[in-house]
Amino acid sequence: MKSDTRRTIVKVLGYIAGHRLQLAASIVFAGASVALTLWIPLLIGRAIDCIIDAGRVDFVLIKGYLVKIAVAALATALLQWLMNTVNNKITFEVVRDIRDEAFRKLQSLPLGYIDSHSYGETVSRVIADVDTFADGLLMGFTNLFTGVVTILGTLAFMLILHPVITAVVVVMTPLSLFVAKFISTHTHDMFRLQSETRGEQTAFIDEMVNHQKVVQAFCHEDENMEEFDEINGRLSKYSLRATFFSSLTNPGTRFVNNTVYAAVALVGAFAAINGGITAGILSSFLSYVNQYTKPFNEISGVITELQNALTCAGRIFELMAEPSQIPDTGNAELADVRGEVALHDVSFSYVPSVSLIEHLNLKVAHGKRVAIVGPTGCGKTTLINLLMRFYDVDEGLISVDGSDIRGITRHSLRRNYGMVLQETWLKNGTVRENLRMGKPDATDEEIIAAAKASHAHSFIKRLPDGYDTVINEDGGSLSQGQKQLLCIARVMLCLPPMLILDEATSSIDTRTELKIQDAFARMMKGRTSFIVAHRLSTIRDADVILVMKDGHIIEQGDHVSLLQKGGFYSKLYYSQFDG
Repeated sequence: MKSDTRRTIVKVLGYIAGHRLQLAASIVFAGASVALTLWIPLLIGRAIDCIIDAGRVDFVLIKGYLVKIAVAALATALLQWLMNTVNNKITFEVVRDIRDEAFRKLQSLPLGYIDSHSYGETVSRVIADVDTFADGLLMGFTNLFTGVVTILGTLAFMLILHPVITAVVVVMTPLSLFVAKFISTHTHDMFRLQSETRGEQTAFIDEMVNHQKVVQAFCHEDENMEEFDEINGRLSKYSLRATFFSSLTNPGTRFVNNTVYAAVALVGAFAAINGGITAGILSSFLSYVNQYTKPFNEISGVITELQNALTCAGRIFELMAEPSQIPDTGNAELADVRGEVALHDVSFSYVPSVSLIEHLNLKVAHGKRVAIVGPTGCGKTTLINLLMRFYDVDEGLISVDGSDIRGITRHSLRRNYGMVLQETWLKNGTVRENLRMGKPDATDEEIIAAAKASHAHSFIKRLPDGYDTVINEDGGSLSQGQKQLLCIARVMLCLPPMLILDEATSSIDTRTELKIQDAFARMMKGRTSFIVAHRLSTIRDADVILVMKDGHIIEQGDHVSLLQKGGFYSKLYYSQFDG
């Protein structure tokens, strides 16, 4: 655990190192403000010594001291404002850099990580944990620098004024440090549990909000409330423990500091009685003792906040340390693609101990329409993931126009595929921006032509602002079928040389589907196409139908020949028309 914390601190310091000039300015401002703050008690003590006796007051000197005190106070306020401004700039630039790097990491993470981690927990790391880290870092900059400089400065002033009384302060100081150290070391684990549980709660809320319709459809509200109450209860328990123990730091150190103050006052009083120190200097000394002990309270609070901040930073750095997807091993770009796709002895499984696709061989000629059918879990979508290089094969190879796709850049490969999935995805923006996603330079005429080809134009024109209507990532008031039509139009606008249609018309009514199938037929002409479908009536015109079961192609042929064969495909097909 200590080594993890040490590594986290080193990484944080690495981010701060890029702001050396600002950091130096903050230290200078902190040092100057502390020096002026420490000068004020000395001026006050000398002003007190100007009051000698009744009728014997040197008002001229007192006036001079008061002017100096006023100037020092104003200068201190200005320097502290400048220091806080610089500290804020450093903190939020560091946080910006961390968030930028974390988001870039999200873009490069393999799909396996995204599939195996809840979205809400990942979002919690990038948003909530970074915010908590920012709060702790800002407090560290603001209080840590000034606290350390104040402690060193007051020690120097006290040594000059009276070394013996200073020795009393120094001897009793370790008590305060011991209390702060003892409490802070016992709060780290509690803050870690608090942060992890907060991420779990965020993930649960995100899941329930995104799927509220399903929750209500199955009357699962009470069960969700029970699960949420359990998570919320754990978060409350961990937060209470972390807050309770961390809150002991300040009272504990204050008790020790008050003890130090009482001891100094007692020793100083005896020294004043014996003439070893003036009343003004004793007043300055007591003020210095307060200023000396106060940073220990602040630093102990900072340590507690830093424990929390470092815990959150550790979770962020864990995400950033996750292995990125395997880099492109080659820089080859696909150009003038014909669309000849081949799978040579391909094997793949998501979990090494559970086999899925084994020794799969397939050759697809240019312009052929290949339908992939089979029962749920047979590997249809997995095959699509491998074609797109969302996952890399464990054994064997996949080639496009004779080139191993692992030697081709992912960007180049995916740019030559058009993909329409059963699960629609739209970004927050206008309808026009959503359609232009794959072709940013598309003209309005091209967009409208693609929308008409996909039979989306008519409903788009009925939207409040037509193609300029703003929709959110969930599609807003659009039906599932309308969202799917937009995704189809998006692909029709790009018209890449290869197509993947994974249940592309599953949410569309039968009448519109017939029109879409006709549009697809025109779009697929001369293009290599892979069609995943459960409704077998939609793939009767495919050139080749691959029947998959348990990761293997068990039958292959066109619709008529497979029906005549009377095998697994025939049973699947006729089962859809029973009765």
